[in-house]
This record gives sequence, C-alpha cells and structure tokens, in this order.
Amino acid sequence: MNKPTNAIPFVIAIDGPAAAGKGTLSRQVAETYGFHHLDTGLTYRATAKALLDAGLPLDDEATAEKMAREVELAGLDRDILSQHEIGEAASKIAVMPGVRRALVDAQRRFAKKAPGTVLDGRDIGTVVCPRAPVKLYVTASAEVRARRRYDEIVARGQAADFEAIFEDVKRRDERDMGRADSPLKPAEDAHLLDTSEMSIEAAFQAAKSLIDLALNRNT
Repeated sequence: MNKPTNAIPFVIAIDGPAAAGKGTLSRQVAETYGFHHLDTGLTYRATAKALLDAGLPLDDEATAEKMAREVELAGLDRDILSQHEIGEAASKIAVMPGVRRALVDAQRRFAKKAPGTVLDGRDIGTVVCPRAPVKLYVTASAEVRARRRYDEIVARGQAADFEAIFEDVKRRDERDMGRADSPLKPAEDAHLLDTSEMSIEAAFQAAKSLIDLALNRNT
C-alpha cells in the first residue's frame, strides 16, 4: 500500500450531511492507511458537553469560545457525545463564529499529524483543509439517511419514529446548508460519493481508488 514519503502529512477531507455514511467510511479509511482520524462533529459536541457539565449558558459566545479552545481532541468519547441532549446543545453553539474559529484552529493542528490524517465533517474540504489532496463529499437522499438512522436506533433495542427522524434529518440539512458561516457544500474539487444505493464496502473501494491515485502523485 502506498503511503506518503515526504515530510508533509497527507490529508483526506471527507464531508457530507448527517447519516450519509461518512463517519464509517472515514474510520475505515484511516485504519486502512494507518492515518489519524478525527470526527470534527465531536469537537462541537465536546464543547457543548463541557458547557452543560459546568452549568454554563449555551447562548454566551465568549464563554463557548473559551470552552472550545480548551477541548482535548484526544479524549473524545463517541458513545457519550452521541447523546441526544448533547447534540441539541452542540447545534446551538455550532453557529457561533467564535466557536467555529476556535475549533477550526484545533482541527487544522490535528491535520498536521504524520504520516497523515482523515478528517470528516461539514466544512473540511471548504474551510478546514481546503488544500487537502483528497476531498470526498459523501451524501445520500434524506429518506435513505433517515432510514439508516431509524434502523440503527431499532437495532439498539430502542423505540424510534421514522417520520420524526426524517423531519429531523431535513431540518439539520437546512440548518447546515443555510448557515452563513461555513455552510455545508461540496468543495469545487471534491469527488462526490452518493451512497443511497451503495454498500459501505463499495463506497470504501471507490474512495480507496481515489486515495491511491493521489498517493501515487504524492510520492
């Protein structure tokens, strides 16, 4: 397997809407290439959790920015940070420019880790790492993404309402794509992966082909 041989860490930027499969793909890519992985959405959730734990308001941008600058990226616990109330709190602070600046700074520092990194989120290819040699935009229809989320919840033995999840997915899309600061959109040079009718393995193989091509150019 090809790996970067120069001194510049190789960055893979993976963006896309909620439940499109970018997280699963990102983790598989990072494991395959021996790269560091960061789910940047967890950095916003970690900031929100810190505010909640301290009993601090979620509408004070200066306080939220201070918390964001103190987030330790090495200690992000996906299981804890995936709790619904933390996600709701994260959505409130994620629109704050000060919080976004602080976390983008931290994410860019992470992207400098050798031999390479995989960052997934909403604005990696457009804002965080616009010069990444590989940019992927992973998407799927809102209905498919809602069905995936519904199936995940049911598989955990929990009750789920498909229509409510479907509406939540559409609301998140509207919020992410419509925000003034770093809206969700594909980078101009991003490769589109529509996983609506694609298995995880097929998506991984498509991504791997693109990554291998870029690594060959990089060596």
